[in-house]
Amino acid sequence: MAFSLAVFRPAGHLPCRRRPKNAFCPCTSPKFLQPRASASSRSSRGFSVEDCAVCKGSGAGGGVNGRRRGGPVDVVAFAAVLHDAKTADDVKFLVEDFLSGGDEEHLPVQVYTSVIRALGKEKRIDAAFAIVEHLKSRGGSSLNQFVYNCLLGAVKNAGEFGRIEDVLADMEEQRISPNIVTFNTLMSVYVEQGKIEEVFRVYDSIEGRGLVPTAATYSTIMSAFNSAGDAFAALKFFVKLREKYNNGQLIGNPADWEREFVKYEKLAVRVCHMAMRRSLAGANNPAGTALKVLLSMDEAGVRPDRSDYERLVWACTGEEHYTIAKELYQRIRECDGEISLSVCNHLIWLMGKAKKWWAALEIYEDLLEKGPKPNNLSYELIMSHFNILLNAAKRRGIWKWGVRLLEKMQEKGLKPGCREWNAVLLACSRAGETSAAVNIFKRMIDQGLKPDVVSYGALLSALEKGRLYDEALRVWKHMCKVGIDPNLHAYTILASIYIGKGNHDMVDAVLRDMFSANIEPTVVTFNAIISACVRNSEGGAAFEWFHKMKMQSIEPNEITYQMLIEALVQDGKPKVAYEMYIIACNKGLKLSAKSYDTVMEACRDYGAFIDLAGLGPRPIVKLDPSR
Repeated sequence: MAFSLAVFRPAGHLPCRRRPKNAFCPCTSPKFLQPRASASSRSSRGFSVEDCAVCKGSGAGGGVNGRRRGGPVDVVAFAAVLHDAKTADDVKFLVEDFLSGGDEEHLPVQVYTSVIRALGKEKRIDAAFAIVEHLKSRGGSSLNQFVYNCLLGAVKNAGEFGRIEDVLADMEEQRISPNIVTFNTLMSVYVEQGKIEEVFRVYDSIEGRGLVPTAATYSTIMSAFNSAGDAFAALKFFVKLREKYNNGQLIGNPADWEREFVKYEKLAVRVCHMAMRRSLAGANNPAGTALKVLLSMDEAGVRPDRSDYERLVWACTGEEHYTIAKELYQRIRECDGEISLSVCNHLIWLMGKAKKWWAALEIYEDLLEKGPKPNNLSYELIMSHFNILLNAAKRRGIWKWGVRLLEKMQEKGLKPGCREWNAVLLACSRAGETSAAVNIFKRMIDQGLKPDVVSYGALLSALEKGRLYDEALRVWKHMCKVGIDPNLHAYTILASIYIGKGNHDMVDAVLRDMFSANIEPTVVTFNAIISACVRNSEGGAAFEWFHKMKMQSIEPNEITYQMLIEALVQDGKPKVAYEMYIIACNKGLKLSAKSYDTVMEACRDYGAFIDLAGLGPRPIVKLDPSR
């Protein structure tokens, strides 16, 4: 048994005869409540109750009733009257009062359907149901498909989806068959509810009832695919629909269908766009899923616009999006050659994040050759990528690679600064390439750049490693002459230079100069001095500098003990080297396997009587990640 559509009120309740205030009447607006204008300006500003058509129709402005006999009905005022109706009796009473005893039987059904739609927008769904119940009591042809479709639309607008089944049950009870509009409305309701399976079930039942789908039907199906996020199913549906159109199987004006297909293709693009955005935000192979959607769009002949591609580029923010971002960039370039500069800058940033610096450089080259012209942000982004590469070359001592990077920058119109040149100088210094460092230093000056303390420090280090001590001292004097104050690194290298020349007294002078310049020597300074002693085979001197280091209250580290052990073995003191190894281990320092092997071999070669078991297990050899 079908449920009744009426909402019953308690027995004995009668609606008030006083006509409710018309919410649609402009007379009740705040604007109308302002002071009345003069008669001369009334035609241009404001209006009175006598001028209000709604009030005339409802009797508020002096009219007798809402409809003159044979005249039109003020639907807005009529809807305001029925705004609070709860039952069919309420509707009948209010209608008779509105018409002031007029002939309600001759009131067109179209008036009621218009009121039902208006009530749905106002979310007064009880009044809409009451009107339908009132139409039932009229009998005849008052109830039809159009009335129930309007009621379904009102339920949809009000968001009271739980009453949909009541409407359908009442239609069945009244033996009114649903038409295509009914099914379209029902599908749109299910789309809003997220019941995608119900949408497709209703669509399948349309052809079974012999109904012909309309353009709204297909649009609703595409919206369902969008809610489901199923791009592949949406493309498959679009292809089948296009085949029907090409074969002339769609009923209607071909020109109208042609316009509709433009909308369908945009809907298909939108479904695919949303599906790709969801995949890019996911964790399981986001780029692979997005690429599959792009390829499926190509197969279906659905071609997005440049703006669609650019919006997808903005959704690419992770390292794993590198592949799809590069594909999107190529497609944008193929569209019409134009591309947003902000999108290009975003791609350059993304390529750098994914450590695809050469791909970023290719985009920058396209900006120079094809446009748009790069801006300051483009320049800063590409310079930051080059600095990452130059820093990698500096850490690994790959100076030739650094030189090629500088040449590449100059080739692309980029001007390396002191920071970039210093990175290559430090790479030469780390690799011990003295001649290359001197050449880079000269080229830097030829470019009009002024070397700083880092530049001189890198050159001094390269000369010291090449044992070109006199040349290094000349560079030091020139640095001081041009007014560049040495830093800790420069003083440390100078101390190593004097150790290399065998002038230990000058090393003490360097340390005094450091204190005078308020630069405290560190463990790095003394490690450099001890290392220089080891290179000069001065093990005794290295041990003396170790004691001076402790007198300065500077705590030795792993490098200190490793170099000291090597110096003591050179000086023929394996037992002392053994003791230094034990002291370092007791302090929790982790020495290298090379130091362990040095102590073992020295004790064995010199025949020292020591407890080798006290050394413990041999340390695990660890590869230097920078190499």
